[in-house]
Amino acid sequence: MHPNSSLRLFDLAKRQLEIYPDLPMFVSKTNGEWQGITTKVFLDHVNEISKGLIACGVKAGDKVALISENRVEWNMIDFAVQQIGGVMVAIYPNISDNDYQYIFNDASIKLCFVSNIDLYTRLDALRDKLPTLEYLFSINKYDNVQNWQILIDRGQSISQTKIDECSAKVTNEDLAMLIYTSGTTGNPKGVMLTHKNVISDVVACEYSTPLEPYHRALTFLPACHAYERTLQYLYIYMGLSIYFAESTDKIGENLKEIKPHIMTAVPRVIEKVYEKIMEKGSHLSGFKNKLFHWAVRIGEQYDLDENKLSFIYKLKLAVARKLILQRWYEGLGGELIAIVTGSAGIQEKIVRTFLAAEIPIYEGYGLTEASPVVAVNCFKRGKKIGTVGPPLNGVEVKLADDGEILVHGDIVMKGYYNNPEATAEVLKNGWLYTGDIGEWIDGKYLKIIDRKKEMFKTSGGKYVVPQQIENKMMESPFISQFIVVGEGEKFPGAFVVPNYQNLLKWSKDNNKGIDGLSFEEFQKNNLVKEKIEDEINRININFGHWEQIKKIAIIPTELSIESGELTPTLKYKRKVILEKYKKQYQEIYG
Repeated sequence: MHPNSSLRLFDLAKRQLEIYPDLPMFVSKTNGEWQGITTKVFLDHVNEISKGLIACGVKAGDKVALISENRVEWNMIDFAVQQIGGVMVAIYPNISDNDYQYIFNDASIKLCFVSNIDLYTRLDALRDKLPTLEYLFSINKYDNVQNWQILIDRGQSISQTKIDECSAKVTNEDLAMLIYTSGTTGNPKGVMLTHKNVISDVVACEYSTPLEPYHRALTFLPACHAYERTLQYLYIYMGLSIYFAESTDKIGENLKEIKPHIMTAVPRVIEKVYEKIMEKGSHLSGFKNKLFHWAVRIGEQYDLDENKLSFIYKLKLAVARKLILQRWYEGLGGELIAIVTGSAGIQEKIVRTFLAAEIPIYEGYGLTEASPVVAVNCFKRGKKIGTVGPPLNGVEVKLADDGEILVHGDIVMKGYYNNPEATAEVLKNGWLYTGDIGEWIDGKYLKIIDRKKEMFKTSGGKYVVPQQIENKMMESPFISQFIVVGEGEKFPGAFVVPNYQNLLKWSKDNNKGIDGLSFEEFQKNNLVKEKIEDEINRININFGHWEQIKKIAIIPTELSIESGELTPTLKYKRKVILEKYKKQYQEIYG
């Protein structure tokens, strides 16, 4: 066992104070200035909150909820709850009232922190349905709202000795957190992760993270998601400064100001960065436009294996980088050593082009039930485009006879809270049955094929794997979202959300005479549908005839979390989508 695997999560901040005492631990923008907080000041606040929690009657094993965007107070509360033996239940701010009610009652939440008045009002209105909730505090100050300063004031009568006594009783086998996964079906399930689970993942990830102490990390994905949360613990373990992006709209600005060395992103964020770059390039005129698109085509042919790149290609790549591609890297701050992406598949074309532009993308794979990182591409253990890399050190991965990915090691969860049936379904003889289908490439790199439950058979008995078709189709600049349907039908069809901006430009450039139409009329226009069908036919040749998309239905508005069609980690809720677009489904299959 690694010497650091006996640590508890809240020890990470104390360890950081010992090794990197002068490090700006967290950095936020206040009044237009980036301002850091040292580990010592951070820990003083953590202790104040712990005292307040004890004064409010929170004991070892009690569940405390936190609903907030990323901010330094989030991390303070996280450590404050854990160091007195409490169990942290961090929840997404954008879920339904039904889900809040289910989670609060399932976990018997005793005390809850929220960040703002909107969340406070929502939770307060639900209080009659949340019998275990004794306290609700807002982090931001408002009139007539219970502010968390009340909790801190109440804790002044508690001694530091009391905190130390509580901390001494916490072992790394104890439950540290419940993370409720926003499943694509049914009620959320509470994943039980111990200190040891998450610390083991942090220690395993460190080997694959090519960074040095005092480097800068940018965070903008929700910290209540296991992926971003474990990465933040990793940054603390490695002695990095964590910078909070002001908002998703300001990431571009913040990248230039902070010049981060690492950031995490989901594929949709990276795709939007790529789309923005492509849109800017398409507005160039004449020779500049031709040069831009030539450089992109060179980038799309990039391979990590130097032996596969001819002398002529390398010459062209050097020119493409010098004239076009290096500006992409500079646009992201110019100092990135790693962008880690996970939670869904990313288009291979984008990975190749970004790597050609020397933007270091590391695609990885994991799931909340595995704390969450299982495998990641890295230059130490190997990297292969189109895969999620080799498994982490100390993590065993094998494939079942049907290709299901099975995971074994200290990172595997204790089980689902209050749900022995669901636990028994996925934990067998110490192995976690992930529900994902994979294959080995070159004997060592894991490639994700699809979710086991999302694969389906046509009426002809042929298997269709939606995810790989969807990822390939979304490489078209004219397709924003693509959802494969057709279980039990004669052929696969799809719901398509068009890329309105790119189609508008295409119609103007080609004098189609439809760019004056309203948004609704434009999306429904036959020329638009024909253009999308041409794109699908062009891409269909990559698939067997039984997998090829035969008919589509256009969905004019982008699927979103708010409208209930995506999970908070941007996965399709296929049952919800099928239910909502029944009429369009009938159009496809009559």
